[in-house]
Parts: sequence; structure tokens; C-alpha cells
Amino acid sequence: MALIHIQAEHDAHREEFTSLHEWIEGAIQGEPEAYEQLMKQFRGMALAVAYNKLEDAFWAEDIVQEAFTEAFANLSKLETAEAFPGWFKVIVERQCYRWLRRKQHSISPEQGLQYNINSSKEGDNPEQLVLQKERYRILRDSISSLPLSLQHVVDMFYFQGYSLKEISDFLSVSVPALKKRLFDARAKLRRTLPVADVITVFNELYEGGKGMLHITNGDHAADRLRQSGIEGEVMVWRELYTFGPVVQDMGNEEEKSKRAAYLEQQLVIPQKEYLQIAELERKLHAFHQYKEIVLWFEYDLYDQAMLSYLLHYFNGQSLGDTKLNLLCIDAYPEIENFRGLGQLTPGQIGRLSGTWHVMGTEEIQAGSQFWQAYTSSDIQDHMDYLKQNSTVLPFAHAAFEAHLTRLPSQSNGLGAIEQVTLEAVSQGVDQPYPLFKRVSERLHVLGMGDLEYWAHLRKMTKEPHALLHISGADTFPDFTQHHEHFRNAVLSLTELGIQVLAEEADYAKLRRDEMWIGGLWNAQGEEPQWRWDMASRFPVKIST
Repeated sequence: MALIHIQAEHDAHREEFTSLHEWIEGAIQGEPEAYEQLMKQFRGMALAVAYNKLEDAFWAEDIVQEAFTEAFANLSKLETAEAFPGWFKVIVERQCYRWLRRKQHSISPEQGLQYNINSSKEGDNPEQLVLQKERYRILRDSISSLPLSLQHVVDMFYFQGYSLKEISDFLSVSVPALKKRLFDARAKLRRTLPVADVITVFNELYEGGKGMLHITNGDHAADRLRQSGIEGEVMVWRELYTFGPVVQDMGNEEEKSKRAAYLEQQLVIPQKEYLQIAELERKLHAFHQYKEIVLWFEYDLYDQAMLSYLLHYFNGQSLGDTKLNLLCIDAYPEIENFRGLGQLTPGQIGRLSGTWHVMGTEEIQAGSQFWQAYTSSDIQDHMDYLKQNSTVLPFAHAAFEAHLTRLPSQSNGLGAIEQVTLEAVSQGVDQPYPLFKRVSERLHVLGMGDLEYWAHLRKMTKEPHALLHISGADTFPDFTQHHEHFRNAVLSLTELGIQVLAEEADYAKLRRDEMWIGGLWNAQGEEPQWRWDMASRFPVKIST
């Protein structure tokens, strides 16, 4: 069944949503019409969720039928009618997890012990069979010896495959409290079980999300993701590909050292701190240990460059049995000005669970093409990519264009960041943090962080060709420290800044310092030969 059709079916019934309370009340009373209305309303949504999880239309239909059966049997437990959509979605997902577990583990660890005992062949070691039977008994007895509060969580989590979020909703116990109960249960079992191999059995049981790795763009988003109850390991990819030298092979040790030195000079990031990227790379290279990887990214250049780097890496690998998923968004229904995943609450992040999609070869290759063009030292490669206007990755083209707007403009030699900064100061936004907010809002497609912006602002106040004068502070914040007096500093246009903003002077001809824009490099003392033309939205070469 096509997902487009499923979504259309769901949208067609939105107007009937007003009588949800009556339908649920009727279903509780056993009225067939109420059952029919609920199935008609939510069948499309349920099929979409099930198909997304299983990628099998036949089994999705079967799973949805089972989910409705379970939901109707438990309707009286529902506190409010408004909670039905989310509650029912959890039931559908749980049925999917059960199906996937049956498919993946046709015999559970617990069943496997019993199966081995009951299916002995001639020649089997009788002593080994007795030992297996004893292990099975100890395994069952060990669970029953736990306090009831721990028994329930161990059974639901390890043996039935429910996620912590599902158990939390069902038992009304917070996820952190559930994790503590599981920890306590394992600790008790380790102290009491006399057979060491039984511990191994517990370690091999399904753990709801074991084998899944989430890779995201920053600590805020990672924290929300961990708090959301979505199962799996979370890794923050700590890089800033929008600043400083980048090359196609970022694993090259010589280039890595060169980049580390540049970032230390410009952002005061200690080289030792930056070179910890090697630990992330080692984890990335071991990706085959995960059954699924989910990439969580946004629409801006900061994220698209990071995403393209990862896709470039995966494009050169054989994924084998590892499934690569992507969740990449530029909006969220409850957020008026969406700028990033870090804005979302854990609950909002949790509602994104399962909305990612499996990446195909074409998407992975498109990401690699972005990275190859972005890191190229040849402007022609950048222009060729811009001409492609590919829609395979929907946010890539706009992000790549934003990348090139950082080139000196044809009109006054200012890149987009400098241009918007001078305009804001001329309009009275004259303190650093409000200025950063204004510029980052205007240029949100860049996804620029404060540390990167302070580096640009520092250059703009640098003599002998300063565009801005700063009073009240003589140092800028950096990676190691933030200066409180900087918050109250005041910025104003210099005479040169006024002239450049009025297009009466060319800043690029005066500044001539080292400049990196993606893989494009302009050496110290040289005038940039390529400019950004605002009219054509394309780079142009200036006459020498």
C-alpha cells in the first residue's frame, strides 16, 4: 500500500474528529457503529505507522487489526478521549515491536533453553541436558524472587520487548525510575544467581533499542533525545565544518592537525580537545555493531555539512545488515520559528520517534556529492553543484547556496555575515548578544553558533581596516571562557564601515587576510578573485 494513499486517507477524515469522545463512549458501551467510526478514523494513521516500522503492507494490515483488538479491549482504561490517538499509536508500535521480535528471534532466550531441553537428540550429553534444565528453572525462579515492582519491569522490558517509554506510560512511572529499577534488578540477580551463564542469558535478552545508534548535531538535542524515552545509544557529532579548513578526507592526519591548529588560533579550541574527534571516528567506523543508525539533523548549513560528511563516509562503505535512517526537518507544528531540535522538549522529540525513513542509495550518494563539492578547492566544483538544483536531499541546495553567500559580494566585498551585521548595527542593534540574535535570525539558514559569530565579529573590529568599533570590552568570548563585561559592550560603525555599507569602498580589496569558505581558500595578502553576485545568486569572477 502506497504511503501517499495512506496519508491521503488520514487527511480525508480529519473533519470527523469532533465526535471522538462520542465514538469512544459508544465503543465502551459495545456499539458497533462506534467501533466502525474509530477504525475508519484511525486506520490510515495506524497503517502508516505500521508500514513505516515493518516495510511490509501485508503484515501492516495484520498488525493494525491486532492493535484495534487490543485497544477496544482496553478502552475503559483510557482517562480522556483526547489521549486516544497517542495511546493507540503506542499500541500499534508495540504490536510492531512484537512482530519484529518474533521475526528476529523466532525463539526467545528463555524459550531457547526450554527448547534445547525438550528437543534432545540421540547422543546428547545427559549431564548437559540436566544442566540446561537447571538453568531454565533458576532463570524463572530468579525473576519470581524479585520484588513485584522489579518483576513487572524486568518481564515487560526483557521478555516482552516493551520500550521504557511504553512501560512508563503503562505503569505511570518515570523513565529514570524505570532505569533505576532495572539496574537494581540486575544487581540483585548478580548477587543471588549461582550459575554464571544465566547472567549471560539476561545480557543477551532483547533490550528495546539495543543495537540502535542515534547521531545528532549537538548536546542540547542529544540531551532531549536521551530524556525522551526513545531507546538506543546517542552520539553527538562534535564538528564545525562551516568554519576553518575542510577537505574531502577529514581522516587525513596531516589535514586534521592543520585544522586543529587553525581552530585553536581562531576559536581558542585546544588542539587536544578538537582531536578527540578521533574517538567519534573510531565509533563511526565500528557502525556494523548496530542494526540501525538514525541521523537527526536540520535544514541549515551547519547541519547539512555535517550530514553530508557522514553520508560521504557511509557512501564508501558496505552497510551490510545495518539500516541507515534519516530524520531531517525544517519545522515543527508547535514551534513558530523552528531553528533546531534543541528547541524541542523531550516529549516533542519523543513524538518524532519512528518518523525517520530508511535512506536509499540515491540519497546517500547525494550527500556524498554535497560533501565533495563543499570541500573542493576548485570554485568550479561549487558552481557545478549549485547548477544541479537536486531535490533528493530537500534542504541541500538552499544550504549550499547559503554557503557561497559567505564569499565577498561583488558590490562591496562583504560576505553575508558581515553585511547583515553592519546593517543591524546601523539600525541600532549595538550590543553583542542582541546583535548575534538579529544576525542569526536573518541568516538562520547558516545555523551559525555564537562561538563562530564572535570570530567573525572579532575580525570586523580588527585594525587597520576595522568595520566596527567596540567599547567596554577588549576581549571576545572563546571556547575556554566567557567575559561578563563583553555582554555590555557597545558596537558602532567606523568610518570605513559606513563607506563599505554605502558601497563606496570595497572591503575585500582592503582586508586580504586568510579566508576559508568550505574548501575554498584565499591566502593571506591576496585579493579574492571570486565574488558573490546578489542579482544572479551565483559566483562571478572579477577582472584583475
